[in-house]
Amino acid sequence: MAPVVETLEKLERKMTLSLPMETIQSEVSARLKKLARTVKMDGFRPGKVPVNVVAQRYGYSVHYEVINDKVGEAFFNAANEAQLRVAGQPSINEKEGAPEGQYTFDAVFEVFPEVKLGDLTGAEVEKVSADVSEAAIEKTIGILRKQRRTFSQRAHEAGAEAGDRVTVDFEGKIDGEAFEGGTAQDFQFILGDGQMLKEFEEATLGLKTGESKTFPLAFPADYHGKDVAGKTADFMVTVKKIEASHLPEVNEALAKSLGIADATVEGLRADIKKNLEREVNFRVLNRNKTAVMDALVAKAELDLPKAAVQAELGRLLEGARADLKKRGIKDADKVTIPDDVFRPQAERRVRLGLVVSELVRANKLQATAEQIKSHIEDMAASYEKPAEVVRWYYGDQNRLAEIETIVLENNVTNFVLGQAKVTEKALDFDELMAQN
Repeated sequence: MAPVVETLEKLERKMTLSLPMETIQSEVSARLKKLARTVKMDGFRPGKVPVNVVAQRYGYSVHYEVINDKVGEAFFNAANEAQLRVAGQPSINEKEGAPEGQYTFDAVFEVFPEVKLGDLTGAEVEKVSADVSEAAIEKTIGILRKQRRTFSQRAHEAGAEAGDRVTVDFEGKIDGEAFEGGTAQDFQFILGDGQMLKEFEEATLGLKTGESKTFPLAFPADYHGKDVAGKTADFMVTVKKIEASHLPEVNEALAKSLGIADATVEGLRADIKKNLEREVNFRVLNRNKTAVMDALVAKAELDLPKAAVQAELGRLLEGARADLKKRGIKDADKVTIPDDVFRPQAERRVRLGLVVSELVRANKLQATAEQIKSHIEDMAASYEKPAEVVRWYYGDQNRLAEIETIVLENNVTNFVLGQAKVTEKALDFDELMAQN
């Protein structure tokens, strides 16, 4: 007989199930006998401990394990028989006054919701595009040249200019008191690179070697140093050395130093363009994918399983603590992080996962083996030895699963863009790259 399923509220359900105590006791006895063959106890040879002695010491824990195993088995068998899609783990409570010879319990749990996708033809999605301009290539070349610049000491009488590397001593005080991080000796920075606050750089510009200057500096309210954020300090800076920067010429030598196979200026530009196009395509795809997912969530109707949200919340909190640990935060695993910090993100992830899953199921958008193979080969083509990259992906199921997820999301993106009202928008290269 199919189990009776009681609806409590929205996604919450309850089943009352029973197990014969005889079955539980039989399994307990079997496990104690098996344990007696391996357990080590003082006064007995291995394998010769009487079962009743083993039961005295381990009976309770074995009984607890058997109850857990049998209850879990009974619940999931009943859920399958009732064709329920259970979300999360059930809450199990033993019932009082059970019939003799029976272990009776209530299982309270949630089921996954019905997802109503809505009419995607009414969804509005902004689809962006971007090209790699000559200006973007020039800008990248400029960055590469800066990364390889050299420095030579300026004449003693020369003032510091933008682009120079200066070595300074400085001391800052707030209300006449020195503060942590406000004093340094032989500190180097490059004028114009934004390493220092604007007021500090402006005060240093024009100073000659050996000259000093006193100036006020207002720390921004959102400054990373909380002790000085929003306060004004009095600084004195003394220039000890000024070095002029020299950028390498854009020539074959630069191309060669960058490992360009075709070590010519044309080869350098072509290689930069190819890399920029790869990055642009990646960012455009992610931007459009996000717009599609936003449209999907906006159109869909569903209730969220609390258990699924709580599980996702746990993963996010665990990830946050792991990140703090990597940064060297002491006792990162004990840091208290309020649930509210990640709850909106957890709810969105669960909602999006359920909506995408339903869309994929309803429209057969699963990633095919051919699509996965094609995606891996496209990625591998940019490497020196593509065949090795392909083997690397196919050598690990987790890596393959990651690619499968990417392909599936691309299928969803393309499907929705084919259904929705799409507005095309061309982005400037710098605008695209400035976005997170």
